[in-house]
Amino acid sequence: MKENRINPSESDILIVDDKPDNIRILSSLLKEQGYKVRQALSGEMALMAARAAQPDLILLDIMMPGLDGYQVCELLKKDATTATIPVIFLSALDDIIDKVTAFKSGGIDYITKPFHVEEVLLRVENHLSLKAAERKIMLLNAQLEQRVTERTRQLEIANAKLLEMALHDPLTGLPNRALFMERIQAEIARSHQNREYQFVVMFLDCDRFKVINDSLGHIVGDQLLVAIARRLQEHLDPKDTLARLGGDEFAILLPDVENIHFATRVAQNMIDALCYPFKLERHEVFINASIGIAPSRPDYYKPEHLLRDADTAMYRAKNSGRACYHIFDPAMHDAAVALLELENDLRRAVEREEFILHYQPIVDLALGKITGCEALIRWRHPERGMVSPASFIPVAEETGLIVPIGNWVMRQACHQLRLWQEQKLAPVDFSMGVNLSVRQFSQPNLIGEIDRVLQENYLTPQHLKLEITETAIMDNPRKAAQILLELRAREIQLAIDDFGTGYSSLSYLHSFPVDMLKVDRSFVNGLPGNKENFGLVVAIINIARTMGMTVVAEGIETDEQLGHLRDLNCRFGQGYLFSKPVDAHTAGELIAANPRW
Repeated sequence: MKENRINPSESDILIVDDKPDNIRILSSLLKEQGYKVRQALSGEMALMAARAAQPDLILLDIMMPGLDGYQVCELLKKDATTATIPVIFLSALDDIIDKVTAFKSGGIDYITKPFHVEEVLLRVENHLSLKAAERKIMLLNAQLEQRVTERTRQLEIANAKLLEMALHDPLTGLPNRALFMERIQAEIARSHQNREYQFVVMFLDCDRFKVINDSLGHIVGDQLLVAIARRLQEHLDPKDTLARLGGDEFAILLPDVENIHFATRVAQNMIDALCYPFKLERHEVFINASIGIAPSRPDYYKPEHLLRDADTAMYRAKNSGRACYHIFDPAMHDAAVALLELENDLRRAVEREEFILHYQPIVDLALGKITGCEALIRWRHPERGMVSPASFIPVAEETGLIVPIGNWVMRQACHQLRLWQEQKLAPVDFSMGVNLSVRQFSQPNLIGEIDRVLQENYLTPQHLKLEITETAIMDNPRKAAQILLELRAREIQLAIDDFGTGYSSLSYLHSFPVDMLKVDRSFVNGLPGNKENFGLVVAIINIARTMGMTVVAEGIETDEQLGHLRDLNCRFGQGYLFSKPVDAHTAGELIAANPRW
């Protein structure tokens, strides 16, 4: 109680008694303690006084004319404005029944007359302290409720911000993938309810954004993405959704479209809009985009399928020359699934060693005899049978599997050459040609891998001929020059495969140590009737002769082609006229037969 001790001057006490002497005595007693005291000589006056200004405590006599104390207390408790006022009964009645009646009517205490001063003062103080404590508790509860309300409001604001962050891209402020998927799902549901309803999903990828980001920095890259988002938004309706999926990838949802032509116009407008330069602080940047379009269909049930198909169409647009759009066709998905299956099978093929090598003879056209072979990989698929290299080599290149596959080819080819040497089938100057892919050529441990393969098979470097494309050299000319010099130092023969179909720059031929040029079969096929092809073959042979290189003509299929190449002093050739690529056993028999042409 000490914590809730009251200030008497702040307490208002109403004394109700029909006897003035009793009122006077109690008033004097309480006023001496500093309490504010009001008086009422009847129950009716007491009710009026309490309702006019609520006292902190009522001292109520029971036996009064008119309304007695019980009735007054009951009426006070029934009135919401006075119900909480504590009432202490003061009465000469000392029977237990009277006290019970007093408490039932709503009293909180009962003092029997004649009363003791100390008792009255103590009980008054205690009940006023309880009343003050109740008020304090009510105030604290109100403050707590206010804080809870404010905290709830703050949490609602914070949750709204978190939801905004969870559903929007922090850089551009556009909807992110999660929100975009929700809106596609709503469109799918709407299209299933109304079969006539159509919508379109687009996937937009910026062409060459990585070049800009890497060269000018991520800050400029971020500024460019924000500018792209704003420009795209200008060419869309408010009902459309433009989302950033991540990086330089955007997606567009066009609801309620009349036909696909409307979507293609929107796509072309966005492509055209991006053709204009972006002015970013100190830089002026040009960029374009490729767009894939996936129209809604009744068999779409999941948003990710629509986005997947739009993505597939976007890649088709990139492969078609970029800065254009492409509409998804279900056959594209089937092709993508087949490609994925091929990739998975290819990975298993590496583990299960399903590859085999075939060998095509290289013929010295002047002598008419076999002087080497080119190792060519074949895939013996357990279900599909023999798979063409044209089908799986591009996939191996894209996935990086070409590196372990290429290393396996080199080991296997060198091992086969060693076997032929031990069987006395391969002459001393017999060489083995192995193709190096672009990725293989750029691997950091290429020289070490070649050295290891040669040592394992006890081969001298002169027996190995590595065939590389012009692209492998020109992707990184400085690094290529270093690798080629190291290979030349080991006396490993170097040939440019499919010469004339790539860069075909005389400057790199002069700069790089190359021993041999292989004329692509497309030039040889036209001999002798195609004058343009004939002229190209003549030019290549003359270039090689001038630069001290030899030439291998690929794809020789007729005696007439062979005759023309001999007349041009082409040194080597290969093709079906001599032999198609065959397995190791057949190739060994062919070498042993020592045929002449």
